[in-house]
Amino acid sequence: MTGADIGLIGLAVMGQNLALNMDERGFRVAVFNRTTDKVDAFLAGPAAGTRIIGTHSIQGLVESLARPRKVMLMVRAGEVVDQFIQALVSLLDPGDVIIDGGNSHFPDSTRRTRELGSHGILFVGAGVSGGEEGARHGPSIMPGGNPAAWPLVQGILQPIAAQVGGAPCCHWVGPDGAGHYVKMVHNGIEYGDMQLIAEAYALMRYGLHLSVAEIQAVFARWGTGVLDSYLIEITAQILQARDADGEPLIDKIQDRAAQKGTGKWTGINALDLGVPLTLIAEAVFARCLSAMKEERVRASVVLPEERLSFTADPDSFVTHIHDALYAAKICSYAQGFMLMREAAREYGWQIDLGDVALMWRGGCIIRSRFLNDIKAAFERDPTLENLLQDGFFRGEIAGALRGWRKTAAMSVGLGIPAPAMTSALAFYDGYRSARLPADLIQAQRDYFGAHTYERVDAPAGQRFHTDWTGSGGPVASTAYEV
Repeated sequence: MTGADIGLIGLAVMGQNLALNMDERGFRVAVFNRTTDKVDAFLAGPAAGTRIIGTHSIQGLVESLARPRKVMLMVRAGEVVDQFIQALVSLLDPGDVIIDGGNSHFPDSTRRTRELGSHGILFVGAGVSGGEEGARHGPSIMPGGNPAAWPLVQGILQPIAAQVGGAPCCHWVGPDGAGHYVKMVHNGIEYGDMQLIAEAYALMRYGLHLSVAEIQAVFARWGTGVLDSYLIEITAQILQARDADGEPLIDKIQDRAAQKGTGKWTGINALDLGVPLTLIAEAVFARCLSAMKEERVRASVVLPEERLSFTADPDSFVTHIHDALYAAKICSYAQGFMLMREAAREYGWQIDLGDVALMWRGGCIIRSRFLNDIKAAFERDPTLENLLQDGFFRGEIAGALRGWRKTAAMSVGLGIPAPAMTSALAFYDGYRSARLPADLIQAQRDYFGAHTYERVDAPAGQRFHTDWTGSGGPVASTAYEV
């Protein structure tokens, strides 16, 4: 049988739901899975009654496709992607397209774009966000890779993506690994959002001593205001769930958070590019700390605790926590967009940051009303240096700042860790400071290593060295940055 619009390899949850999504939107889809029993089970189960074509070999999949052939991989990132690409290369012709829809690391997508390009095969590294629900009903899709592939896949990827205000949450991001890079940053911001929400929960639960039901009502209320988002929505639903004994299910869940690496990649890349992605890094480290469960339990018995006296009207402080969550969220996105801006410079990409905000408005895990404000900020000024400098966000921070500081003081005083909220506040205070104590750090570096320093009364880039001890002489080290 010939003529399928697209082939899809990998029938785990995401692959199955994307195939059903494509079929529902009128595309003829051929599917293959390395364990071929899954193909038969899929056709007999969720895909029964659809036009989806099942195949039992990669060659059979390729032969079922209309030209130019388009094959989408929904398999585990890493070596498995390369194995399938290697198997496909000998079966495809120049002008055919391979789309990787997994959570691949962006350098791998850059490499694959160039390697496949040497065979005339067009590669697309497409970040897909939204989980099982998004894949089935419309995810956020962030494609990048070989620009020549976009006209061939646009007509499929945009219709199956989430639609907000009549616009698809799918736009061409840029060449090489740009698509998977933006998906990586999305996931890093997701780590930050989840940690901020968890901290707000902890402050209400252990600082204000609200019940789970009371906190659930707070999150449900917050979901109708400026914090309206998918993660706030599902948090309210989670806190409403009860276990078989009628007690809150949240109290039965082990406090050990797992991770798959995209948040870590975001933090490492930020260090490579010299971007202060402090909140997301703290969110990743918070998960690492949570994983040390047994050690934390032992430490809880032996380490001293001191809680400063604290009295507050719970209703007033819930408002402060709301403001802290909102302001820290603004800083988190500001950091993420800073990172994408710097990456575009470093890697020679043309990433439209306004389009990124559009892609994230629907389908994805961090979808929220908030992203409309980010899109509007870049519409007002496409060259905006930082979201914090936009007039709207300056006003929002100003309105939330007092509550943010009060919440940070509460967390420190009561010994309730809030690393994301407090690191975001430290970043904000550092970013708004015309002068930081880095002058002392430069003096120390020059003292012990003759690393030189710049002077405020000399042109930028002119280096100076002081013989601090009187015995070091005028010789200085070569100045360089990493």
